[in-house]
Amino acid sequence: VGRALPDVRDGLKPVHRRVLYAMNVLGNDWNKAYKKSARVVGDVIGKYHPHGDLAVYNTIVRMAQPFSLRYMLVDGQG
Repeated sequence: VGRALPDVRDGLKPVHRRVLYAMNVLGNDWNKAYKKSARVVGDVIGKYHPHGDLAVYNTIVRMAQPFSLRYMLVDGQG
């Protein structure tokens, strides 16, 4: 029950943390070229989050929206 709740320390759910970690491992930094979201979703599903791809994609989209979280964690392009 507690695994889908946001953490008290930073307010991120486990899927948010997995996506950010996978993007860091891929080298998807602020000063590098953009990568396709399918690449990030594939890595997250294959290595860290063995559930549906729609949940991971929706998480990435939500982190790129300025009205969803207090700080945008993903720079959406396109």
